[in-house]
Amino acid sequence: MESLVDFLAEQPLLVLFFVIGAGYFLGSISVFRFSLGPAAVLFTGIAMGGIDPRLRIPEVIPALGLILFVYTTALQSGSTFFNSFGERAIRANFVALGVISSAALLCAAAAALWNIGPALIVGVFTGSLTNTPALASSIEAIHKITFGLDNAKQWLSAPVIGYGVSYPFGVIGVLFGFHIFQRIMSGRSTPATEVVEEPAGDVIARSYRVTNPHAVDVPVKKLVAGIGAVLSRMKRGATPLSLVEGGTVFQLGDIVTAVCGSKTHEQLLAVFGEVSEEALEGERGELDYRRMEVSNKDIVGRKIKELDLTGRIGATITRLRRGDVDFVPSGDTVIEHGDRVRVLTQRSNLNHATKYFGDSIRSGSEADFFSVSLGIVLGALVGLLPVPLPGGNSFALGLAGGPLIVGLILGRIQRTGPIIWGMPFSANLALRQIGLVLFLAGVGTKAGDGFVRTLAEGGWRMGVIGAIVTTLSTALALTLGVRLLKLSTAEAMGFVSGIQTQPACLAYASKKTSTNAADLWYSTVYPVAMITKIILAQVLVYLLL
Repeated sequence: MESLVDFLAEQPLLVLFFVIGAGYFLGSISVFRFSLGPAAVLFTGIAMGGIDPRLRIPEVIPALGLILFVYTTALQSGSTFFNSFGERAIRANFVALGVISSAALLCAAAAALWNIGPALIVGVFTGSLTNTPALASSIEAIHKITFGLDNAKQWLSAPVIGYGVSYPFGVIGVLFGFHIFQRIMSGRSTPATEVVEEPAGDVIARSYRVTNPHAVDVPVKKLVAGIGAVLSRMKRGATPLSLVEGGTVFQLGDIVTAVCGSKTHEQLLAVFGEVSEEALEGERGELDYRRMEVSNKDIVGRKIKELDLTGRIGATITRLRRGDVDFVPSGDTVIEHGDRVRVLTQRSNLNHATKYFGDSIRSGSEADFFSVSLGIVLGALVGLLPVPLPGGNSFALGLAGGPLIVGLILGRIQRTGPIIWGMPFSANLALRQIGLVLFLAGVGTKAGDGFVRTLAEGGWRMGVIGAIVTTLSTALALTLGVRLLKLSTAEAMGFVSGIQTQPACLAYASKKTSTNAADLWYSTVYPVAMITKIILAQVLVYLLL
């Protein structure tokens, strides 16, 4: 055994991929319908690090993983994040601020009640809410206070121990809470996700006959403005089918096909008058449609209305598939690299439309590593900038907060001149998964030795306090998310993952839903949660120490 450990200690890449492979295998095992998923990589790393401290994975690997995961997650969620930042999202951030502040007060009370050292309890706070940048900021604050003291090293190691003991339950406790939450909510109806795009199962095509006089002689762009539907084709008497354009006006008796969400059907019925017995959506004569992959960089990052598809190529987009989700696009929908669009046009024009969109699976799945690298460099630089605090102190957003903020902004703007910041969904997902497992494996092996040693020395009390903080924070956030913010199950889990600033929890939540709801609410509260934890960790140090 000793010779095997000696061998592995000299082969960090072998340790890395063993931890990832074994973790994924264990994470796939389901017990009573509960599985750890990618989070099992973390606990496999803890077990490996607990065997021997030399089995730690080099620091650069989890740092790289953290940057990749945070940046790609933010990049994918950028446009939706800013579009959704209304009153509901602002209230969500105030709730997140309250939950995190409550956790800090609970840790301070536990320190006073059980006479636990301030440096240790700060570690428990950062570990129970699983935030490494907050741990780093607390260590920096302690270093400033204890600089020159004989026992400075002891003070600086204490937060790491508290963090190492409380961190594992900070992940697994939330995951278990999600599992129970899903079981409770499975028999209840939940609000629909607050995104413009509707889930694939809700997208329908239906034909209507114009019998409502108010629908006559009104341009289409005004007639269905704000309804969230695409009018694709129409038939007037015995004339052939034709495309519906923004300036099209209807007459009584016209038949029109609309692609919309099922909840929009009643609105369209009120606009047009009645459902048509003649279903145009099934006809593929002169007008035909085809699924196409967006790989033409000239149209990536532009709004559909800017492309003027009907005027330029005589076509219209009726549906858009991004990842695993189909939705009805609007004129303000931004085309992203790798989107799959259903294009309706004249049969003779299909090849021309295909060339316009590109329709290359290979180029539609490749990441532009110039823009990826440039975006990450910008994010890392933002993370290094000192943010001043009262009293002459400062904090930095670090390698998680900086790339997150830059990724959200770049995901919103999509392109700057010739530089396309976004990337195909498939490439984004691959980089995100790679970043996640690198981060979890590295953090796990680093915490393993301190975790085992501290438990052996009676540090279980800090583990219990951390578990209490995690459990109460998770329960409070889920309850407020459902009751106060009216979030759906997927949204609530993404919301709590953002409060925890925990990629493993987000991965679990995203795995349980086919929409982007979890990612959206994770990104909505993550920046505020990150900054709040960094500040409160330093506040606890200055107040308690």
